[in-house]
Amino acid sequence: MDSRSLRGIRTVYFDFDGTLHDTIRVYAPAFRKAYAFLVERGKAEEREWEEEEVGRWLGYTSIEMWKNFMGDLDEETRNDASRIIGREMRRQVLDGNGRLYDHTLQVLDTLHKRGYVLVYLSNAGTAYRDVAREQYGLDRYFQDMVCAGDHGFLPKEEILAKIMKDYPMDQVIVGDRHHDIVSGQVNGIPSIFCRYGYGKEEEGAGATFEIDSIEELLDILK
Repeated sequence: MDSRSLRGIRTVYFDFDGTLHDTIRVYAPAFRKAYAFLVERGKAEEREWEEEEVGRWLGYTSIEMWKNFMGDLDEETRNDASRIIGREMRRQVLDGNGRLYDHTLQVLDTLHKRGYVLVYLSNAGTAYRDVAREQYGLDRYFQDMVCAGDHGFLPKEEILAKIMKDYPMDQVIVGDRHHDIVSGQVNGIPSIFCRYGYGKEEEGAGATFEIDSIEELLDILK
């Protein structure tokens, strides 16, 4: 597109981790705690994990993450480790260790005042969503907060297909992983790829726009 703006948009779907929230701050310690549990159980070899390695799983549903990370792990152990990650992430957020990207709330507030319908759309579970909602006061900006945990951890594009009729048409999705771009493509809406998040550059292929900071949305969504 020649123009750096989208005209006529009424609904904006926002991914959370890596788009609004610098989640590695809470996910890395949670992941390491769960991995230590696996080592103690004799299910994994002891090793150190760098944040860059851990961050590649952000934006995945828990089902996708474990399938790709340790697909042969037995179900009971996998569920125990997954619960450790979930509990620790929630604790980290409640303890104030999470952080929204700079200017995130100002951008959300401005878009809300411009009359956009804002919808949170995350691959996370419900408990994590609810802790984030409370900690950051997100109900002030979002009309709805939808997550994969509400829909049996279906792929994001399928969740979007189910809910998009509930909001004004002329829509756009904003996110940092291939799930977000694919969701836009499959459902026929434009997408905005956040290069500052956790996705690799190639994950933004096919996005309508790419941005390097959340503030750039205010130029694209007039």
